[in-house]
Amino acid sequence: MTIPWSTGPAARQPPARPVVMAAELQVRGLRHVPGFLLRSLAVRRHAQQAPGALGVSLRAAPLRRTFWVLSSWTDREALTAFVRSDPHRRAMTSLRPVMAHSAFATWDAPDPAAPQWPEADRQLEAGRAA
Repeated sequence: MTIPWSTGPAARQPPARPVVMAAELQVRGLRHVPGFLLRSLAVRRHAQQAPGALGVSLRAAPLRRTFWVLSSWTDREALTAFVRSDPHRRAMTSLRPVMAHSAFATWDAPDPAAPQWPEADRQLEAGRAA
């Protein structure tokens, strides 16, 4: 299941080279999937309104207990500010005990177009291989 790309407030004037972040997140058991999904949707809503956000998309494979996030930001400072703000900060703290695996990739996009999932998958795979 994929929740398509939705733009954030900075999408009206994107920078020439935005910062893109992809994450792969897996919970320990199926019983944790509903709570993780609810938290993810709350964080997504926050990302859609966060300063510096260009956009966000989510993918979920609930039976595999795995979720992916793809977001784009005006710069690394905007991404960092979002990660440290609530509800994202609270979600990270409260979900840490139920996480089985997390992988992250951050890169400078070559252009302001919305990033695509195949590139996010390549970036995450490259990070695992390194």
